[in-house]
Amino acid sequence: MKPSQIAIIDFGSQYTHLITRRIRQLGVLAKIFPPLVSTQELKGVRGIILSGGPNSVYDQTAVRYNPQLFKLEVPILGLCYGHQLVAQHLGGKVQKGRVKEYGFANLEKIVDGRILAGVPKQSRIWMSHGDSVVQLPPGFINCAKTSDCNVAAMACASKNIYGLQFHPEVAHTKAGQLVLSNFVFKICHCQKDWSLEKYFSQMVKKVKAVVGKRNVFLLVSGGVDSTVCFALLEKILGKNRVFGLHIDSGSMRLNESAQVKTALAQAGFGNLHVYDASAKFLAALKGVVDPEKKREIIGRTFLQIKDEVMKKNGLKPKDWVLGQGTIYPDTIETGGTKHADKIKTHHNRVKEILKLMRLGALVEPLSELYKDEVRQVAKKLGLPASLINRHPFPGPGLFIRVLCSSGQEIKKSKNQKINLQRIVGQKLKSIILPLKSVGVQGDNRTYRQPVLLSGSLDWNKLHDFSIRITNEVHEINRVVYLVAPAKVKLSNLKVKKAYLTKDRLDLLRRVDALVNEEIKKAKIYNDIWQFPVVLAPLGLKGGQTIILRPVESQEAMTVNFYQMNKKVLDKIAKKILQIPGIDLVLYDVTNKPPATIEWE
Repeated sequence: MKPSQIAIIDFGSQYTHLITRRIRQLGVLAKIFPPLVSTQELKGVRGIILSGGPNSVYDQTAVRYNPQLFKLEVPILGLCYGHQLVAQHLGGKVQKGRVKEYGFANLEKIVDGRILAGVPKQSRIWMSHGDSVVQLPPGFINCAKTSDCNVAAMACASKNIYGLQFHPEVAHTKAGQLVLSNFVFKICHCQKDWSLEKYFSQMVKKVKAVVGKRNVFLLVSGGVDSTVCFALLEKILGKNRVFGLHIDSGSMRLNESAQVKTALAQAGFGNLHVYDASAKFLAALKGVVDPEKKREIIGRTFLQIKDEVMKKNGLKPKDWVLGQGTIYPDTIETGGTKHADKIKTHHNRVKEILKLMRLGALVEPLSELYKDEVRQVAKKLGLPASLINRHPFPGPGLFIRVLCSSGQEIKKSKNQKINLQRIVGQKLKSIILPLKSVGVQGDNRTYRQPVLLSGSLDWNKLHDFSIRITNEVHEINRVVYLVAPAKVKLSNLKVKKAYLTKDRLDLLRRVDALVNEEIKKAKIYNDIWQFPVVLAPLGLKGGQTIILRPVESQEAMTVNFYQMNKKVLDKIAKKILQIPGIDLVLYDVTNKPPATIEWE
């Protein structure tokens, strides 16, 4: 291990690898270790970061760790769970917080100190926790607080140990990179020794080592990740050793499969085969409601189709490895580290894929990169901007944007309604929707109901209400706003029995194409990171509901909902309501966390 490395001890945070990424953006190597790592393995490190995690340090869920970490005489920085662990281990006290904090909070700096040097007196930060430090360990001082967290930062200069309840590794923490830079350079005295160029060189060697004399069978969706993976593998191995397969699962956007083949051919990828498997996917997903089951079936069906195509083309399995354009957020949300909670099973992380990984029959050149880094690699490879700058599109496609229901109403507690009324008051009307969606709260997966708000449009107020509702009402993980029609009797809103069908997919395809056309006309396409358009089986007159979910982000681990210009939004909503079968248009006003980007 090089002496400038930072050791990251992983307690299961969804952001653990984001810490690695932020540190390597500073030009410094970092490596992740398990909590029970031996001190011998950490010999030579300049500093240790204790990550966040979904557990509590004070109960039976606490993660076992090596207490000798605190005797290494190197600087230590605890983040979220790591902050609480520092406090408890050294004699402080941690307990369940008065309220939970998910998303933005305002940090008020009390003491400057080394870790917060240069951070403004008031600064916006990103929180994701339910527990709080309520008593400082001996020798520590309180450096910062928020309105709901009295100890948001603490420090012990004599021991060179620091704790932050917030997440500096998240892009939404305004001074986060400055805080990490303070720790890495001013406190740990590291030297720069990492770059994307060095990683690229290592990646080439790794691909050659995994593949050996075999060839690669690559599943190509047409998105930036699989396209870059295709280009990389052809560059490393040669075009004759890479078989690209685009499977039309029936979940693609309007005319997308044809567009993918044309675009890739124009970019020089002639070795792409297209296979129509839409009927097989729909048959496999018939009657399925649960989003986890959907994802598992989708992943398994992709592999079954892959095997069929290999057999049809006379390709012997022993001569091939499977290639995928997996990037790091995919592995994180599937529980990519030992103590991480599984948020959702990505189609490229089903058990059959994990088996191939164990057998050394899987190659994923991009699996340690984030979307913006993948785009940097794409530029390095000379891929056209039309492919590089496309909005991300999930591998399961529209299958996970068509919400399904058995038609049974989900019961709502009186407590939920009382808490909502207390928060929203008379300013907006609110109703809890009889649906559920996937979220991530305190590094845990949640599957909870959304709240619908209606009234005059004020993005700032909606943003603040969204944070308060998801922080204070335990059963809620997402908030949506009624765009159109403006006046409806929400009590008449009913969920109906609906499953994945070609008709529902075609309806969503039509709306999705309309939305993408309009945001391009309005010249806001490049302002938006990703724009899921969701079809929900909610209606007033027997129709369905469209939910718009545009987001802003840098790496997809955290996002803000996009605050669209009202005139543009009204124009889009008006056109959507003209499509037969659509009763309502809603707008998702939830950040990540507590909601994930996709609803499923």
